[in-house]
Amino acid sequence: MDFHLRRRMIDLLRELAPAEGYTLTPLADVRLLRSDRPLSRTPVLYEPGIVVVVQGRKRGLLGDEVFVYDAEHYLVVSVPVPFTMETDASAEEPLLAIYFRLDHGMAADLCMRIDERQGSSTASPRGLYASPMEDALAVSVLRLLEALARPPEADVLGPALVREIYYRILSGAQGGSLRAALAQQGKFGMVARAIRMIHSRYRDALSVDELADEAAMSAPTFHVHFRAMTGTSPMRYVQSTRLHQARLLMLREHATAAAAATAVGYESASQFSREFKRLFGRPPVEEVERMKRNFALPAAMTPSPYVSSH
Repeated sequence: MDFHLRRRMIDLLRELAPAEGYTLTPLADVRLLRSDRPLSRTPVLYEPGIVVVVQGRKRGLLGDEVFVYDAEHYLVVSVPVPFTMETDASAEEPLLAIYFRLDHGMAADLCMRIDERQGSSTASPRGLYASPMEDALAVSVLRLLEALARPPEADVLGPALVREIYYRILSGAQGGSLRAALAQQGKFGMVARAIRMIHSRYRDALSVDELADEAAMSAPTFHVHFRAMTGTSPMRYVQSTRLHQARLLMLREHATAAAAATAVGYESASQFSREFKRLFGRPPVEEVERMKRNFALPAAMTPSPYVSSH
């Protein structure tokens, strides 16, 4: 990336995100992220979206794979995948990033238009991948940041500039993988249906057989394809989804641990506490206090069918 372009992006993001945590923008599905300190391995659950890092570095660990997203790479999440994330940042060089929650309607329209001109993608769909930042995309991101720095422009030009960024990603070097994932064909699409079921019914006592039926697969086949796509087993995924939602309930709605446990489907408070600590490394109350101290977490974005960790 051109040095002067990157320097301008950093200056704008420092101005737009003066405090740690997530900062809202006039665009409902766009948030800015700042972190002034390194973050050790932390479980996260991103809903479908795109993370563009302007300064600093994040690493996502999913099974044996490591996904680096930094000033030279952006991250794409096409289906919610629980993974472990760590951050390189400091007060002198904070992590500065933009998070775009995926607008499926906009993406579907662009996919159709791109496929009409280039043909349908033959790439393999992927739930999570990091891709090199191309110059055209960097210029589009800078244009969006400049608009966000001028509120009237953000309101009027922002949606078109976000669409431009989507186009750059969907038509870029690895855009075929995202287009294939959004088309949700084949085994990928079948597992994606089961994932949507988990996110809409995480409170219920779901079984592997129910999820396999939703995916129109046998239980053994479903288990194999689910693990290949998410890096975990179906029941571990259900557990992770419940625990991430419980943490958000305690953080955003000030629910007690017992109330949050009940709300996400746990019948045993002690089991909830054990599994919460196993995932996040701290008991519920300590983890929520840590989040309050270290992260600004504004209200939820527009309603989403997916649970997420932010």
